[in-house]
Amino acid sequence: MPQPQLSDDVHPALADAARAASAAYGRARSLHTRLELREEVADGADGTPTMRVDRIVEDAILESIHRSRVNLLSEEAGFVDNGSSITLVIDPVDGSANAAFGVPLSCFAGALVEDGTAKEALTTWFDTGRAWHARAGVPTSFRTTGRTSLDGASVCMMRPKTGTQDAWLRIANRADRIRVLCTTCLETMLVAEGTVDAFIDPGSDTHRIMDLATALVTVPAAGGVLVDLKGRPFTFEPDLTHRWSGVAAATPQLAEELIATVLG
Repeated sequence: MPQPQLSDDVHPALADAARAASAAYGRARSLHTRLELREEVADGADGTPTMRVDRIVEDAILESIHRSRVNLLSEEAGFVDNGSSITLVIDPVDGSANAAFGVPLSCFAGALVEDGTAKEALTTWFDTGRAWHARAGVPTSFRTTGRTSLDGASVCMMRPKTGTQDAWLRIANRADRIRVLCTTCLETMLVAEGTVDAFIDPGSDTHRIMDLATALVTVPAAGGVLVDLKGRPFTFEPDLTHRWSGVAAATPQLAEELIATVLG
């Protein structure tokens, strides 16, 4: 895997975690078959199965955060308390199934949280080394498309699940393009940089806080919005049973139209 393309102003703990994740994923790909990488080896702290690829990458990140002496909140390990005022909220491998199968759409995503507020975010695309870095309240060099209408929009969505099929089709029938990439953290970065107009979970309540933490900083910094479909506030609690349906959009108007369309 290529090294993440990081600027010098990334917080050292975030940068170290991202580099550790990329190196570990590269080693995993070289040492294990696809069958081995997608084998479920444990249950994570969020209650979902942990694939071998997740475990390998998260173990490397755990070593990193112990070096940095910051706390960690991760879907696999849960909360790791190093007595710091800073917590890294991370998804070690977003798009785990893609990563295990060799589909080049997976990433590391991490947000630096202090006093319950996300201050900085970093997302790194494993297979390319591309990185999106942002600080809360500081405009980025990349911008959303600025689109305000769903009609004719380019939208990424989660795959339709039981109970969301009708809402999924309502969005699909109005948008110009629909993509299902199976990696929320990357898809929300595509919203931030203006490659697509929006991303939405049409009501399945799949997202944990680490799925949305980087977008919570990066999308608004790029001129867009990140909200929950049902208006629930995003919180950084160690309780990983909390779920959301994230909506990332180029503008507040587009987010409102997406939500209205899903809710019917």
